[in-house]
Amino acid sequence: MYVIAMYDVGEKRVGKMLKHMRRYLHWIQNSVFEGEITESKMEELRIGARYIMEEESDSLIIFKTRQEKWLDKEIVGIERSSIG
Repeated sequence: MYVIAMYDVGEKRVGKMLKHMRRYLHWIQNSVFEGEITESKMEELRIGARYIMEEESDSLIIFKTRQEKWLDKEIVGIERSSIG
């Protein structure tokens, strides 16, 4: 599956979450990531994120699609990080 994921965590946890997310997906901008991922790797990502997060105040949002080709992506302005 192809996912776009973004997180909003407390300042003290940003570094840990960034490092964790980069293990699974491509960083594209600030706390936003995208890429192909298997269901089992997606579960690992979720479990690790929950370990880092304080679920009462932090969030992780994941948008899923079957393949990247089903997603229209438009960039206005500068692209911070290219995955291809």
